[in-house]
Amino acid sequence: MTHKPAFLVIDVQQGLFERSAPIYQADDVLKKINLLAAAAHEKKIPVIYIQHENDTFLKKGTREWQFHDQIRPQEDDFLIAKLFRNAFEQTKLHQLLQDQQIDTIIASGLVTHGCVQATCLGGLELGYKVILAKDAHSNSSQTAVQIIEKWHTKLADAGVELLETSEINF
Repeated sequence: MTHKPAFLVIDVQQGLFERSAPIYQADDVLKKINLLAAAAHEKKIPVIYIQHENDTFLKKGTREWQFHDQIRPQEDDFLIAKLFRNAFEQTKLHQLLQDQQIDTIIASGLVTHGCVQATCLGGLELGYKVILAKDAHSNSSQTAVQIIEKWHTKLADAGVELLETSEINF
């Protein structure tokens, strides 16, 4: 069976880089996300940028809500706004993937133990093959490494495939 993938960039927004604790390995994560987006574009794979909004530090339309300045969606990329951790919850993401006949999602972004894991698990629940770019997601916790390792184990146990950026071939 051939898989038809889409690449998800979850919540790589300015406000998350301005929290009291820095994003763990931020520069490397941004670089890997951009490498994957470029590879997806080259192979004509849909790239979907997801933006979280809330009433505190990610208010829609504010500078903090905007994508990080190193993240630059292209004109033909898709944008999804969300209010919940799981990017499938009350958004058009599932319908968009269905319309594009996508059966595989490759996830990246912020934060590991929040929207990244929730979206990966949400994708599994809907029957998608889910791949997490294990070196292209992060968080700003003091225990970032332990959180990443814990969620890699939990997500793998749930059925998510974990691959390094260098192992992902669109």
